[in-house]
Amino acid sequence: MPSTMDSENGTVKHVESSLPSLFEIEESDDDLSGLLEKPRAVNIERKRSFDERSFSEMSITHSPPHNLDSVFSPGRRSSINSPRSSHCVEPHPIIGEAWEALRRSIVQFRGQPVGTLAAVDNSTEELNYDQVFVRDFVPSALAFLMNGEPEIVKNFLLKTLRLQSWEKKIDQFKLGEGVMPASFKVIHDSVKNSDTIAADFGECAIGRVTPVDSGFWWIILLRAYTKSTGDTSLAEMPEFQKGIRLILALGLAEGFDTFPTLLCADGCSMIDRRMGVYGYPIEIQALFFMALRCALFLLKQDEEGREFSDRIIKRLNALSYHMRSYFWLDMKHLNDIHRYKTEEYSHTAVNKFNVMPDSLPDWVFDFMPSRGGYFIGNVSPARMDFRWFCLGNCIAILSSLATPEQASAIMDLIESRWEELVGEMPLKICYPAMETHEWRIVTGCDPKNTSWSYHNAGSWPVLLWLLTAACIKTGRHQLARKAIEQTETRLLKDSWPEYYDGKHGRYIGKQARKFQTWSIAGYLVARMMLEDPSHLGMIALEDDKQMKPPMKKSTSWFC
Repeated sequence: MPSTMDSENGTVKHVESSLPSLFEIEESDDDLSGLLEKPRAVNIERKRSFDERSFSEMSITHSPPHNLDSVFSPGRRSSINSPRSSHCVEPHPIIGEAWEALRRSIVQFRGQPVGTLAAVDNSTEELNYDQVFVRDFVPSALAFLMNGEPEIVKNFLLKTLRLQSWEKKIDQFKLGEGVMPASFKVIHDSVKNSDTIAADFGECAIGRVTPVDSGFWWIILLRAYTKSTGDTSLAEMPEFQKGIRLILALGLAEGFDTFPTLLCADGCSMIDRRMGVYGYPIEIQALFFMALRCALFLLKQDEEGREFSDRIIKRLNALSYHMRSYFWLDMKHLNDIHRYKTEEYSHTAVNKFNVMPDSLPDWVFDFMPSRGGYFIGNVSPARMDFRWFCLGNCIAILSSLATPEQASAIMDLIESRWEELVGEMPLKICYPAMETHEWRIVTGCDPKNTSWSYHNAGSWPVLLWLLTAACIKTGRHQLARKAIEQTETRLLKDSWPEYYDGKHGRYIGKQARKFQTWSIAGYLVARMMLEDPSHLGMIALEDDKQMKPPMKKSTSWFC
């Protein structure tokens, strides 16, 4: 594989040029032939997957749609531009503008659409916003799938799978075989009329951190594509089965850790700068859980598939128990921690992580409502990060990592703390912000992550689609509608910024890019899901009765 050396830092930059791509398929290649045909429904007799076996029968109403498989119609084009809606969502004039902006971001590789740019803001320096990011493309992919346009999603999955197979070195250190790139860039040579691809596995990232979440998002998106189109042939290809197993092997590896959670560096996820989320961040654990469950749906039940399925089921049981027991915080758990004893030893210890009660921040006592709860940001020895993180909690609901009681409690918290978490522009990436001395120590005086900005409790419109999906799954449609209507008053007028600043999200982010693609796509996905809740089955997973450890009763009320 061709590579070039970056003279500034000695890192290796991978460039795909002469090697044949998955788009250059020869007729004699039996395994890969016909990949670029339009997705088709394939009626294949196969063993029902883990998530399929646990689904009950129930239709969508204003109560939670428990049977997500039965309500979803594969290949249905969204009717968002028509007045039909079971939840009275009127068409909004910015929808057409949003689709036009989304289509302007589409990236072509050798005549095929393969993704969307992170942003199309010609008023400022590009940096890496002119690349296709794996995590950023997910809401774009969902928008295209919901609109009956799966080709770009299929091409993206094929291309990123190809990039996974590259040898990955950073400063002579070889990365794991299953690592997916953070992003890739299509480089067009107008003289030779040829396209090449340069992929970034972390060697160009700020802080040189390899993304842990890319592989998980890739598996989640592959399931969404399969559920949307009914085309199982892509996921069942040997190359895709191997790609899934390679990603899983990184997460399922056995080592020194005594926890079923994944130990991660700062900056390995959507929060890709130093923000004190090192250890076992909720975002990564929730995505890991969801990817494991999606993999059970995708893996073929051959010898290798069954082996991985057995490992996944064991890990899911351990992970769900750990997260539901130790990451969960409500009024009762908060009071228990407040009364913890320290220096406990043996299996009978209550304070298993030796958390010091004096480390409880003052704000959490006022933030915790009398009903409601959430998964805290991190749990590790002598440390609990009590911050509320949006993405991790929403994914916990969609993946059914949260029990139905916990999912309802999370929504109770969001509703009761609407001004703090939603404000004037949905939605806080985390809460609260770090300020003054804490900000200087934890972020290293990061000028972009100042208080109530960017990752430090800034407001991110892209998170609207996750909130909407969580609202629909828990039967809180009115909350989703309220958040969408708030968004529509600002987004187009403000040129679709990346994030907003301030305690209530009133100001466009000081370094926010305009025409940020996932802000556009996040709005469209939220709109389409609220207009047609059956789309939820593409991304959400049913609760599985086999993964329910004994839990104490939640203080949450039910709707």
